[in-house]
Amino acid sequence: MTIESTTHGKAGARVAAAMREAILAGTYKPGSRIRQEDVAERYGASRVPAREALRMLEAEGLVKVVANTGAWVTSLNLVECEEIYQVRERLEPLLLRYNVPLLTALQIEALDGLAHEMETAGDVETFLRLDRDFHLSCYTAAQTIMLTDTVLRLWNRTQPYRWAYTSVFRSEGDRSAHHEHHLLVAALRRRDADEAERVLTSHIRRTRLELARHPEIFENPATAPPGLGDND
Repeated sequence: MTIESTTHGKAGARVAAAMREAILAGTYKPGSRIRQEDVAERYGASRVPAREALRMLEAEGLVKVVANTGAWVTSLNLVECEEIYQVRERLEPLLLRYNVPLLTALQIEALDGLAHEMETAGDVETFLRLDRDFHLSCYTAAQTIMLTDTVLRLWNRTQPYRWAYTSVFRSEGDRSAHHEHHLLVAALRRRDADEAERVLTSHIRRTRLELARHPEIFENPATAPPGLGDND
């Protein structure tokens, strides 16, 4: 590996990290186009690291790169989102089961702290950051061949729509998510994998059903090339 390729690799990872944070924070909206030259200019990199960053983000499910056309932030319609959530309902509890006996007492206490912080979060951005930290922290103890990466990719695909869903349930005063977070922590403390799986499955299913009640969330004015949201 040459010094130049190593430099480009580090720069690409830096740009990918910054773009990942921006996409997850909602700065880039679903379906919006990302131009390679704009990425290079915005993040102070040449086009090679910008291209590498987009490839990294595509592997994570955050963007879709169309050959000879460009890149777009991943977007979903309601049917696609429901499919992803149904896959999550089955895979994510399994991943949690792998982690239940391996999480340390300190890790579980940290999860409890995040659950309490979410209850007092003053805005959607803070809540979603804490919520993501909470759930993904549940999956850090077990080593898996593909399951952890798959779950992360599924999370990334649906993150923009969780913004809209979270705004809805907060405006309606719905506190069921907080209740489920505490139930999950309690199950982890008891090392009760069956209960932890049950709580998490219900938690994911409830979000899926609530999203289905609000199809307007999936109305996206951004322009994407034909087929971008189909079968990707």
